[in-house]
Amino acid sequence: MIKKIIALLLILVSPFIAFTQQKESEARKLPSVTVRTLTGENVNTTKLSNEGKPFVIDFWATWCKPCIQELIAIHENYQDWIKETGVKVIAVSIDDARNSMKVAPFVNGKSWDFEIFIDENADFKRALNVNDVPHTFVINGKGEIVWQHEGYKPGDESELYEVIKKVAATGTVSTPK
Repeated sequence: MIKKIIALLLILVSPFIAFTQQKESEARKLPSVTVRTLTGENVNTTKLSNEGKPFVIDFWATWCKPCIQELIAIHENYQDWIKETGVKVIAVSIDDARNSMKVAPFVNGKSWDFEIFIDENADFKRALNVNDVPHTFVINGKGEIVWQHEGYKPGDESELYEVIKKVAATGTVSTPK
């Protein structure tokens, strides 16, 4: 009798297991959300790419000191990273409508040469389950999220670069988050 109950439960639960696995594999791709450039153009996040090379998406805000420290550290190494791996960094500000007008002057003042987008309504942030900033994702040349990291402490950019090199060479990262 117990075997029949277990078999029945497996039959009932298996579609949900399959659905969960399918959702996890879909979640590896970037979601379709609209963000805005500094010049006000709308861009669908599924169009973000780097011509088959890895790229980084870094969620940040003008009011977030660790975010700014991280982006400064990345900026200091960015040209070398590009030469060695071809990586592109995309910084996505989560500043809301009240603060989003501060983003362009702030970025210009830092002379960052990243692609900058604004996620004013936090749609992209929510779609990727970002709870706190900074939150960094590495995406391989196929557009798959292969690594992510939350927070920043000095030296984290070195770990990020090691991940970028692995992804540039193999398309994947052998170590989990």
